[in-house]
Amino acid sequence: MSHHTRRSFVKLSGAVLGGIAAGTTVTAATASDRYLVDTRGNVDLSGVEVVHDLRAVDLAVVRGEREAVEGTSFAPDLTMALDDPVHREAAEPASAVDEPLYGLQWDKRDQNLAAVHEVTRGDGARVAVIDSGVLETHPDLAGPLNVDLSRNFTDDGGDHNPVGDDHGTHVAGTIAADDTNGVGVTGTAPGAELVDCRVFAAEGGAAFGDILAAVVYSAEVGCDAANLSLGAYPVPRGANGEFYGKVLNRTMTHANRQGTLIVAAAGNDGADLQHDGSVISLPNEGAQGFSVAATGPIGFGWGEDGLESPTHSPAYYTNYGTNAIDVAAPGGDVDRDATGSDQPWFNDLVLSTTFSDDADGLTPSYGWKAGTSMAAPQVAGAAALVKSVNPDYSANQVDAALRRTASVPDGYDRAYYGAGYLDPLAAVRD
Repeated sequence: MSHHTRRSFVKLSGAVLGGIAAGTTVTAATASDRYLVDTRGNVDLSGVEVVHDLRAVDLAVVRGEREAVEGTSFAPDLTMALDDPVHREAAEPASAVDEPLYGLQWDKRDQNLAAVHEVTRGDGARVAVIDSGVLETHPDLAGPLNVDLSRNFTDDGGDHNPVGDDHGTHVAGTIAADDTNGVGVTGTAPGAELVDCRVFAAEGGAAFGDILAAVVYSAEVGCDAANLSLGAYPVPRGANGEFYGKVLNRTMTHANRQGTLIVAAAGNDGADLQHDGSVISLPNEGAQGFSVAATGPIGFGWGEDGLESPTHSPAYYTNYGTNAIDVAAPGGDVDRDATGSDQPWFNDLVLSTTFSDDADGLTPSYGWKAGTSMAAPQVAGAAALVKSVNPDYSANQVDAALRRTASVPDGYDRAYYGAGYLDPLAAVRD
């Protein structure tokens, strides 16, 4: 019997939910004045404002009246919104290895980063973070972040920096937090460069068109991987869903051909993506997407004898499906039966860079989150490591190396792992 059967999994959530964090809901609604237009052929866009000209993938994101785009192949833009993810600010460091908070990073210790970094730290690789923005003043991110290349893809008038939500900052730290400054945490590939692509606007929500534009841009500026810890589910395959899938496939295939591996969170519905009928999950089920499920321990910090489940055990919320998931990686878990002081539940989440939003502005800090959003950047960081030691690898070769070196833990159901559990050390030695 597989170990995961002690937890309850549902076949399909009725809510529209995506890869942000355990316990949060991502909704998707169509915009009334923004449209995605297929520009193949002779398409007249003179009657609308072009928000994003994505001619590399024969697509335009426009704003205007519906009548102005009728007669073309189009669909209303999607707006994805998210609630605050599971989060807790970090306590004082409990131990120190290279960085003060490394002792609390069970995910990095599990991946044996000390040995990995003897081979490579990800130098020479570049990773895009397509998310809610990366705080450029965070001491663990100021070094890896390429501010000149970072962009705001929304029309809220701000720069690439976050406007309240620290989700993207947490993701960025998981990928490439500085391991040489003597503070905070370490990332999987601290030698890699980060490009911040903010797609969540100040008023909340991320437009699908802005996400597609950020993917195209990531490929244009030579990113070796692009992390998408976001999504919408379930999206009906029929009607507009078919159009969304088509333009997503076209965009992701273009990025892949340019050398950018698209790493996407699988989602937190506990849904079987392989047998969910007439719905799809965007963007992780797009062509060439590398879909990541989440694992996590129960009882980290109790000591070895108290650990209820190993770090590679499937998280209760993760989406799954043997052919729908590429690999599983640490995303954190929660003992839902424990309350109050029964256990330090936050230790089972993923610790990374965050900030607090107060009267003095955005103040850098550290905190825990859980979700497939936290698992995906583990893989994006590992992709940077593989690219660093194999600079001539294509996106498909990086993809193959990550899957080839992963393995399904003994006694567990392959449906939660795809090719297996991420093994960065094996991948850089492959």
